[in-house]
Amino acid sequence: MFKDLFQKKRKYATIPSERLERSGGPAEGERPKREIPEGLMSKCAKCGTIQYSKELEKNLKICPSCGYHMRLNAAERIAMTLDPEGFIEFDSEMASIDPLKFPGYASKLEQQQSKTGQVEAVITGQGSIGGHPVIVAVMNFEFFTGSMGSVVGEKITRAVEEATERELPMLIFSTSGGARMQESILSLMQMAKTSAALARFSEAGGLYISIITDPTTGGVSASFASLGDIIIAEPGAVFGFAGRIVIEQTIRQKLPEDFQTAEFNLQHGQLDMVVHRKEMRSTLTKLLELHDVKGGF
Repeated sequence: MFKDLFQKKRKYATIPSERLERSGGPAEGERPKREIPEGLMSKCAKCGTIQYSKELEKNLKICPSCGYHMRLNAAERIAMTLDPEGFIEFDSEMASIDPLKFPGYASKLEQQQSKTGQVEAVITGQGSIGGHPVIVAVMNFEFFTGSMGSVVGEKITRAVEEATERELPMLIFSTSGGARMQESILSLMQMAKTSAALARFSEAGGLYISIITDPTTGGVSASFASLGDIIIAEPGAVFGFAGRIVIEQTIRQKLPEDFQTAEFNLQHGQLDMVVHRKEMRSTLTKLLELHDVKGGF
């Protein structure tokens, strides 16, 4: 009667070590190893769900389990947002030259260029969204954490000047760790330069839409990312100047869990809207229709 008090144990089939050895399998006590090609699977940084990378790309790199918006590089962002044909890149060969001879900076630049296939941390150019011509600047966090050096600032400034001259809307997709400290004051000067270019663009009547993606911090958040006529962010995107730890240590207070997220910033008036990645293209198209500038500013 005692056996009824316990559940029956499951039976497991075992393969004798002799058969494994004859078949070329692992020796006794070893578990067979399966080789998984690199890049085949991706793991969500938020919920830990593992999924096929190709399926994730089809879903615009949004986790199907928790909705987490994974980071995109500049090329992916352009392909996802702009119309398929007609994109013309500006200043594609413009590259940093290590103006201060900062130790190790030149070699790091070469590594970043080799790793990402980009010359710098931003791609600028002219294209269209929903048939509406626009000038865009798209930053890439994969390149030096999207830091803003002299070239990034110069490329964005030139793009804004093109938008002013051609009387086209300006869109900037921001993602950055801040100013590039290997260029010191030359990097910090880009905050003023880009802001001044946008001020002239605004005086001319131009429409500037700033799109915040994860993360956008430091000098970028304190300059052109915050100057949009319309400021949009993707869900969960971190947007702020200093990091959470630095702020907590300074004010000696515990910050809210959602501090600096897009939703927190929207609630406190720093953003105009939070837009899901799957709705970003249609939302931008509607905004461009509402602010139609085909006849000039």
